Amino acid sequence: MRLQMPRLSFRTVFWALVAVGLAALLALAFRPGAAAVDTAEVSRGPLTVTIRDEARTRSREVYVVSAPVAGRLLRVGNRAGEPVAAGEVIAVVQPAPPTFIDERSRREGEAAVRAGMAGLQLSQAELERAETQLAWARSEAQRAETLFAGGVASQSALDRARLELRTAAAAVAHARAGVGVRQADLEAARTRLVDPGGSGGTARTVSIRAPAAGRVLRVLQESEAVVAQGAPVMEIGDPGDIEVVAELLSSDAARVSVGAPVSIDSWGGPPVSGRVRKIEPAGFLKVSALGVEEQRVNVIIDAVDPPASWRAVGHGYRVEAAVTVWRADSVLRVPVGSLFRDGGRWAVFRVEGGRARLTPVQIGQSDGELTEVRSGLAPGQRVVVYPGQAVADGGRVRPR
Repeated sequence: MRLQMPRLSFRTVFWALVAVGLAALLALAFRPGAAAVDTAEVSRGPLTVTIRDEARTRSREVYVVSAPVAGRLLRVGNRAGEPVAAGEVIAVVQPAPPTFIDERSRREGEAAVRAGMAGLQLSQAELERAETQLAWARSEAQRAETLFAGGVASQSALDRARLELRTAAAAVAHARAGVGVRQADLEAARTRLVDPGGSGGTARTVSIRAPAAGRVLRVLQESEAVVAQGAPVMEIGDPGDIEVVAELLSSDAARVSVGAPVSIDSWGGPPVSGRVRKIEPAGFLKVSALGVEEQRVNVIIDAVDPPASWRAVGHGYRVEAAVTVWRADSVLRVPVGSLFRDGGRWAVFRVEGGRARLTPVQIGQSDGELTEVRSGLAPGQRVVVYPGQAVADGGRVRPR
């Protein structure tokens, strides 16, 4: 016995087809569109990793000339940029004028002068008494000599007269020395009362001479002034023989090696080639413009190009130095903006057939714009740059 399938009417088939068509239209209407993304090609080429930071130029040998003594520095006639010869007089120091005396100190000084005058008079009186004693002792000694010659006086009387003469002579010398001391004390007391500008006469001077031949880099004290001993006056050096000092972070300086190539730019002309000559062994603390304490190290750089190529650069100019720490001629590279972290590993969105495919990668060196890819990608593939929330694994994408 065969079962017969019920026949569908035309009306039923028509409305079924209409329902399927509407469902398909609704699915197409509400299907998410392809996300517009920026893409970049995975390429192979050279990659150079550099450390870039601000630097400054300085003369290789800078001499800071300072005042050898405290006093009044006369106006310096040399100007910045003028040549100087070794041993040439570049500044003159005179003794500083005496300070002003307040009323109390002045009265004390005047009292000291009066005391000195009185002491001098006392010493002069003692000298006069000693000279009188000497004259009497001399006459007594002569009398004793005469009596001893006549056999009237004894030898002991003669010896006693001679002793008194020598004692009186010593007393005169002592009194004269006392007068000299009192005169010096009086002169010192009067000197302490001298006002500024009241000494008169020509003061002695001390000449400051250039320690080496070169040019004046800076005049630190140009006008006449009273300076302390050791106060800097000017800097002398050779602006044609300069080096570059880059203050790198200690973590960056640890990656730099002596002899590394350097590109020096941002000085107002074309880039200049250089080479690292020395990395100082000690670091120093520096506070950045944002108030962050940073440990930095001085890296000394010599220019490789001839001086004529950057003759306009002088002492203390600001430049930028890019020190090369790693370089390869042919590596697989992707833009830094295409990389992101996915579950603790690096990954990219690879574009394949109009869809984004999550692809884990292993990366190496980076110069801030391009990053070395060691595995996970092949040359010629395209990756999404700066993927947003709209990009997901398997999602449809379209290049902008």
